[in-house]
Amino acid sequence: MGGGVVKSAGGGGRRRGRRGSRAQPMAEINITPFVDVMLVLLIIFMVAAPLLTVGVPVELPKTAASALPSENEEPLTVTLQADGVVMIQTTEVARADLVNRLRAIATERADDRVFLRADGAVPYEQVAQVMGALNAGGFSSIGLVTDIGGPALDGSDR
Repeated sequence: MGGGVVKSAGGGGRRRGRRGSRAQPMAEINITPFVDVMLVLLIIFMVAAPLLTVGVPVELPKTAASALPSENEEPLTVTLQADGVVMIQTTEVARADLVNRLRAIATERADDRVFLRADGAVPYEQVAQVMGALNAGGFSSIGLVTDIGGPALDGSDR
């Protein structure tokens, strides 16, 4: 029991220590559970990422313009809904308070670009008033957000 000599098939003898024929502890790392967890997290992030976009539901007008390149800083989005409600990101703002809120935001941001999402049913006069408030608030680069697939107005069908 325990401390005997074990002979192998090759004829040479090898003396085992106290452990004898007990199982040795495994010295390798099993990464299978780690890979399983990483794959589950990857799937969760792939499903959740589209839900993280800032958005207020509006019917954007369709144009033939291409998309603007993305920036490092999260873009500031101002939304003008069909009922005339103005929202900064997802927060509703009164029109009288809009310029002051925009000035406060402009002091904290490095970029002066802002995206204006206006419902297609909103009169152009209201859109122009909000654009004037954006300019007075310190944002000189205003991008109008539209949906793709509208008429190109050059006779071609896109």
